[in-house]
Amino acid sequence: MLKCKLILLVSLLLGFSTQTALSQEAKEIVRKANDLIRAKSSYSEVKMNVIKADWSREMTMKMWSLEPDYALILITEPAKDKGMVTLKRKIEVWNWIPGIHRVIKIPPSMMLQSWMGSDFTNDDLVKQSSIVEDYNHKIIMQEKYEGYDCYKIALIPKEEANVVWGKIITWVSIDGYLSLRSDYFDEDGYLIKKMTGSNVKKMGGRVIPTLWEMQPVDEPGQKTAMEYLDIKFNIPIKETYFSQKNMKRVR
Repeated sequence: MLKCKLILLVSLLLGFSTQTALSQEAKEIVRKANDLIRAKSSYSEVKMNVIKADWSREMTMKMWSLEPDYALILITEPAKDKGMVTLKRKIEVWNWIPGIHRVIKIPPSMMLQSWMGSDFTNDDLVKQSSIVEDYNHKIIMQEKYEGYDCYKIALIPKEEANVVWGKIITWVSIDGYLSLRSDYFDEDGYLIKKMTGSNVKKMGGRVIPTLWEMQPVDEPGQKTAMEYLDIKFNIPIKETYFSQKNMKRVR
């Protein structure tokens, strides 16, 4: 009887250790995929195409970031939106609207609202929540996606985390840690939208997906494509760059 109890205890401890190790491995995979595209700091030039059922629009923008707390996005085209700026400082977000000369603070309740009429939300653009620190991670399986051998990983929010999604399922390539697809679910478990990464090539000294598409599930044919035209990683930039004062003069 004692021997059986010891065997059971050892089995439970080994099972717990294995589960913990797998969880840590899944988190590290997500971290590497996240770090690949974000780095400690970056500057990028991006073209965004918003495609709806009855209209479409194209925008270009410049984006600066200092991870994980600071981001600044400047619209450069079209002319009617030129000069608009989105600023993130830690958990606070503002928009500068040059046409009315006003800085507008975005409340937490609006983080899921559309950004510039696109299928990306305010949270998508400034990444107020962290997919590495605010979620628990678990490898579901390994499978092929778009020709890549991938880890399929579930991200479940931690109880104390202030996040907008009830669950995220993501596909990360085993070779190169490319983030190729993420499915976003609400708190009731319904799939709301999916984001895919493609057009993998070397840019900024790294091999990364350079085309990102966000598609809402309940709007067939609707999507927003964000294409990197240029990106530079680990640029010298200070926290003071990300200020409301700089929102009004950045070019």
